[in-house]
Amino acid sequence: MRLRAALLLAAAMAGPAAAPVAARADRGVAVGSKAFAESWILGDALAAAMREAGVSAVVHRRNLGGTEIVLQALRSGNVDVYPEYTGTVQEVVLHAPRALSPAEMRSSLARIGLGMSEPIGFDDSYAIAVTPQAARRYGLRLLSDLARHPEVRLGLTHEFLGRADGFPGLAARYGLSRRNVTGIQHELAYAAMASGKIDATDIYTTDAQIERMGLVVLRDDRAFFPRYDAVWLYRLDLARREPHAMAALRRLTGTIDQARMIRANARVVLGGAESPAVAESLLAEISGTGAPAPTTADRGGRTARIARNTLQHLKLVSLSLVAAVLIGVPLGVAAARSRWIGGPVLAAAGLAQTVPSLALLAVLIPLLGIGVLPALVALFLYSLLPIVRNTYVGLTTIPPPLIESAACLPLSARAQLTRIRLPLASPAILAGIRTSAVINVGSATLAALIGAGGLGEPILSGIQLRRNDLILEGAIPAALLALLVERAFDLADRMVVPKGLRLAAGAGAKRRRRGADSSKIEGESTLEANHDPDAPIERNS
Repeated sequence: MRLRAALLLAAAMAGPAAAPVAARADRGVAVGSKAFAESWILGDALAAAMREAGVSAVVHRRNLGGTEIVLQALRSGNVDVYPEYTGTVQEVVLHAPRALSPAEMRSSLARIGLGMSEPIGFDDSYAIAVTPQAARRYGLRLLSDLARHPEVRLGLTHEFLGRADGFPGLAARYGLSRRNVTGIQHELAYAAMASGKIDATDIYTTDAQIERMGLVVLRDDRAFFPRYDAVWLYRLDLARREPHAMAALRRLTGTIDQARMIRANARVVLGGAESPAVAESLLAEISGTGAPAPTTADRGGRTARIARNTLQHLKLVSLSLVAAVLIGVPLGVAAARSRWIGGPVLAAAGLAQTVPSLALLAVLIPLLGIGVLPALVALFLYSLLPIVRNTYVGLTTIPPPLIESAACLPLSARAQLTRIRLPLASPAILAGIRTSAVINVGSATLAALIGAGGLGEPILSGIQLRRNDLILEGAIPAALLALLVERAFDLADRMVVPKGLRLAAGAGAKRRRRGADSSKIEGESTLEANHDPDAPIERNS
């Protein structure tokens, strides 16, 4: 009953983002983009073009991680279209063992309900770039030169390290050493090169930093990298649902050449311009009007953006925490009553806690799509262990004399639990809820990776753009929120925990500070001395 209530509460408060895919069909078009500036600009441009074409409701869901996440979002219907590259379609989406023609790619994509547009107009291939100093020091001009210098320090993105058309294939083709290879986030690699920490990294050929830093792009003399023509990947049902959206998509094909894309990237990455504003300028340039249309992107400026992200962050934390309390406390009670239940329950909660957060999100996306719902489920799972374990410990460490006194009262087992044992265990239970709340405030920043928003949005954007002001725009409110949660639980502690227990806890703390075990002198017992974690509550009592 409590589980159903929690799920209903979460679904009701999560709002439209958690709605099933089928219900999304009537709410317009969702454009997706990956977590880098070029993808944001293209997504914003397509969303603006669709609005101009008369599509009633268009939403741009940006920062959806890498290819795997945004592709899962497209296949599950959480987004309808996003910008992709033909090389990625061949290697990552279709896992083709050989080079495919565009017609073969479209035929294979159609079998999974997806379509691919004509090229947008530019090729954004992978390449390896080295610093000018390293190029001079080792005489590097070709990728073949790298094989003769295994001492060159390579900082490569994690996606490039894992893709068949990335470093594994490149190393096999050119005979490269893996001795000095380090995994690093793409934008941070440029900072590492500027500081001399690494000599080379994988780049996209439209990156604005290539020219600004004077990097040397090594020529692919054995023709390893395929073409990466930018295209639109879309759901085949989009043409039927929103023909105006498809018309806008087709109008943007063949219109953005490499020079235009590099300039647009530079304005966002180097100039600090907002991606929607740059996208509107790009559309104005394409249409020949020469003047950018008024931007509608930044609704209310920085203050409104912080308020909006903080509100969304609070929503994620509070909903997942409420669900964890409604389910975790009863599980802790059940675990305290029987070792046969307690062992598996505590082990399962502990197992959920050990799964890395990114891995958990990746597992949930095929089941729940992207957005608020999978983020809530992940945060709920991470919240469970402190609540379940503290409830269990709180109930199994109640001093035996108190349990014996309660047993003498004419109360049912349920009344003894709710009126005596749970209030006595309330300090431990509240401490577990407090721990879960603080963990959730930090973990919820990762929800931005799957389109759930919150304070992780500016942090991710700041990392991509290497802008500390954006990183602090998310980090400072998150830290303040954690402190606010701490203070709120201090207040809750005064309201919920009986005064006698608080005084006893305070006296115990004073005794520990004096370093004296006065409880034994006075004939009292400590919680630790009486607690047998493997015994049911009746035995401890």
